[in-house]
Amino acid sequence: MLARARQYFEEHKVLPIDTPSLSSTTVSDPQLTSLQVEDGRYLQTSPEHFMKRLLAAGYPDIYSICRVYRGAETGKRHLPEFTMIEWYRHNMALGEIINDTSALIAAVLNQPDLASNVVHRNYVDLFVEVVGLEPMRASIDDLASAAAADGALRHLIGDYRDAWLDLILATRIAPAFPKGCLTVVQHYPASQAALSRLCPDNDQVGDRFEVFYGVLELANGYVELTDDDEQAKRMDSDLRVRRDLGKTQVPRDVRLLAALQSGLPECAGVALGFERLHMIAEHTDDIRNVVTFAEDLE
Repeated sequence: MLARARQYFEEHKVLPIDTPSLSSTTVSDPQLTSLQVEDGRYLQTSPEHFMKRLLAAGYPDIYSICRVYRGAETGKRHLPEFTMIEWYRHNMALGEIINDTSALIAAVLNQPDLASNVVHRNYVDLFVEVVGLEPMRASIDDLASAAAADGALRHLIGDYRDAWLDLILATRIAPAFPKGCLTVVQHYPASQAALSRLCPDNDQVGDRFEVFYGVLELANGYVELTDDDEQAKRMDSDLRVRRDLGKTQVPRDVRLLAALQSGLPECAGVALGFERLHMIAEHTDDIRNVVTFAEDLE
């Protein structure tokens, strides 16, 4: 499967690169928990920041297959260490990078029909159809009710809208996706744009998508944000959310901001969990069945 991934990128003239596992900075995303080593440096949750610095320095289309690390992630679909395939393509619009992602998944799984039978859905439409709520306007109480949350969960999540939306997507919406094919959900709310640009036709949503195989999330992709001022604002917003949630504060990645300021080219990027693809190939719903030393990671 890894050989097929590398072959796909070679055929599409995407350059393999390598990035550090350790850094003095890490992502600000409140949804992610970075693991920190004794000297204060961080194990990387993805190679994204390094890869964007390479793009800003003039690199062509690039990809990385590497080990990444995330705290507070253990279960049937999560381990704190896993393999990520991440790649960036110049001048690709949202539809093009979605097609590229579908084609790669089909190639790695050696199931060519997957790429020609993709279900495309809009994030807002899914919420309206499945739970009867407009995700950016529904009250927190309505979202909590849609998630069938008890008092303890309501207290834990509080007024963090994006956490409620993620929970509803995972527990109410994704389980209804058709089995045996890829479903692409696109145009997430602007509050969940992360490192994607806002949609040129609607600044209420981001040019972000996720790919699912049945209920299993496989990939997360963006048409990338290239504005350093906007990126700095999002980092600051993330840090405020982290503070409000009682999460560890992390430093801003000033090198990434400098790279964006120097000029990140128009590009799109995707992060894909390799073990999730392996789960599909092995017809298992437990990631521990495709990782030899899973018990050492738990």
